[in-house]
Parts: sequence; structure tokens; C-alpha cells
Amino acid sequence: MAGKLRAWPVVAILALAAALLVAAGCGDDDGGGGGGGAGLNTITEGELRVGSDIPYAPFEFGRAPDYEGFDVDIVNEIARRLDLEPRFVKTPFDPIFRNLAQGRFDMVASASTITPERQQTVDFSDPYFPADQSLMVKRGSDVRTVDDLAGKTIGAQLGTTGAEYARNETDAENVRTYDLIDDAFNALQSGQIEAVINDFPVSKYAERSKQDLVVVQTIQTDENYGLAFAKESTELQRRVNEALQEMKDDDTYTEIYRKWFEEDPPDRIFEVSTEGS
Repeated sequence: MAGKLRAWPVVAILALAAALLVAAGCGDDDGGGGGGGAGLNTITEGELRVGSDIPYAPFEFGRAPDYEGFDVDIVNEIARRLDLEPRFVKTPFDPIFRNLAQGRFDMVASASTITPERQQTVDFSDPYFPADQSLMVKRGSDVRTVDDLAGKTIGAQLGTTGAEYARNETDAENVRTYDLIDDAFNALQSGQIEAVINDFPVSKYAERSKQDLVVVQTIQTDENYGLAFAKESTELQRRVNEALQEMKDDDTYTEIYRKWFEEDPPDRIFEVSTEGS
């Protein structure tokens, strides 16, 4: 009996320690005291896995893991505010929303236009960039506007709104699509096609390195880019929207925009929402 009584304090201490461990584990499970991004249910705890079609300068380009660009800066800042580590996954644009819906990424950041068709598959953040289309040709071309495309062969990137516009809104005889927008630019330079329809900021940025190409028309569409999420990622979507709004309010967004486009962002990006897209 004496031996059993002397052992009791040891048993009590061990039981208390076990109870504390269980309590700590429960705290992590419900997001109350875990690591980075607690409660966001990302694929990997503490990490934000982001699908992106790279290269697509100036939004995303470079070599892994040191990608850079407007989208990269926006995502890195959002991840910092959510206490997550960003990880970009290079992927073709055409299947990117299907891959997102199948759970391969937590989010897509790839200069992605918010459209009703895409909203059937994925959800979008509030708009973070105004995206018009553009018409690019070789210098000296007689093509000046989309009205001059009748009977021409033109190019666009596969799966983009530029490709849809080329097919549905022009009288081009042939529309060739390419996996990478750089392939379309190269085809234009080599004379395989006579024009490229693509997002204005991307084509305008390409003028810097492809001096024989020029944007001759901005095609206003009132479209906006959004960050995309799988349908069940409502909490992550909400927190990203909060971070985006904070960035707009505290001028972080404006600083990033100026860095890449050397001008202030248009007022409409501070006023639009997904409901109006």
C-alpha cells in the first residue's frame, strides 16, 4: 500500500502532462493557435500554392523559384499579410482553372480575366487590375485597327479572352492559338501571322524587348483581372479580399502598380467588385 501511495504523485503528473498535450493538439486543429495561415485549409499548412502561366511579363516571369512581376509582388504581399509562404507553380494557362477546381492549387494568379464562363468553374477575388485587349503588329504594317483584319491570319494565346475576341469580334480568316504568348509574338516577328490580339499591358510591355513590334490599338473591354479560387475555398477567398482591400487603402497596391507600369493605377480599380464584372 505504501508503495502505491508513493507512486500516486508521479501518475498524477503524467496524466496532467498528457492532458496538456491533448489540449494543445486540439488548439491546432481548430485554428486557434496553430502556425501560419491557421484556418485557411490550404493544401499544405502554412503555404499558399499558386498556379500561374509563366512567362507572361510583366505579370509573372523569370526562373523558379525567383519569379518576379506584378502578380508575383501582389501575391507575395497578400501571403505575408495572411502569414503564409507563397509557392508559385508554373502551369499552362489553358487548363489552369480546371486544375484549380481539381485541387492542384490554392489559388491562381495569372493575369486572369473575370468572366461569367470561368465563374461557372471557379470563384474570383475582387478585381485587382483593369484589363483591356490590344492589337499588335509589325512596324510598317498596313493593319491599324481590328477593322483591317478581314482575310488576315492573326494570333492569340490559347484559352484567353484575346483568343475569344479574335474569333468572335473580328473578320480574320484564320486565328492561330499558342500555348505561350511569347510564341505568338515570335510568330508575328517571323511573318507567320499578321497581328496579335492580347492583353494590353502585356503587349505594351513586350514593345520594350521586341522593338519591331508595336501596339496600334487599345481595345476597351471593361474587363478586370481577379485571383481565382476553387468553389469551396470561401474562407481563403474572403481573407484574400480583405488583404487586397488593405493594400488598396494603405497605398501598397499603388506602389506595386507604379513599380511595373510607371504610372498611377486607374481610379476604376478602386471602385469595381466581382458583382459588377
